Amino acid sequence: MASIPFLRISPTTTTFNLKPPSLPSLRIIKPTYSPPHPRKLTITRMSYNPTPATDRLISTIAYTLPFFNSLQYGRFLFHQYPPLASLFNPLLPLLSLYRSIPYSSFVAFFALYLGVVRNPSFSHFVRFNSMQAVTLDVLLVLPVLLQRVFSPARAGFWFKVMVWFHNLLFIFAVLCFVYSVGCCVLGRTPYLPFVADAAGRQI
Repeated sequence: MASIPFLRISPTTTTFNLKPPSLPSLRIIKPTYSPPHPRKLTITRMSYNPTPATDRLISTIAYTLPFFNSLQYGRFLFHQYPPLASLFNPLLPLLSLYRSIPYSSFVAFFALYLGVVRNPSFSHFVRFNSMQAVTLDVLLVLPVLLQRVFSPARAGFWFKVMVWFHNLLFIFAVLCFVYSVGCCVLGRTPYLPFVADAAGRQI
């Protein structure tokens, strides 16, 4: 009987690793929630720089120059309305002192223009108000010069025109004085019509 040879498996026979491949470990990242940071509110405070008292005082005094020179235009109103003249009686001592100084208008004019307006040591507030007062004073002097040149008659139509014009100039000058002094006392810059632009160009 023929012998059937047995198959031998050599110990060096390759063995198959049937282990499943190892998967990479997955790292589970937990979502983190951070509450939003509250916004910081920055409060901006406006810097308030009040006008010094000396600047307000000098600016107020500067407007007395055109005011004193404008009182001559109110003589017709004072004659027509005597109670109106009584309102200005407290100013008579100051006006008398002002008129007692020779060439007081010219002295005050050049003192303001050369000593204050052209002096950089003063603040812009003082220089602008002084220049505005000087400009207003120049405008108030021009009608007087025109009156001396043309010398209108003491009666008639042109005399009435001159009276109306003087009354309007006086009212305008008083309103400018009250408004300017009130603004200067409060530390605000007054802007007079027909005057402020011309004064601002000279600063």
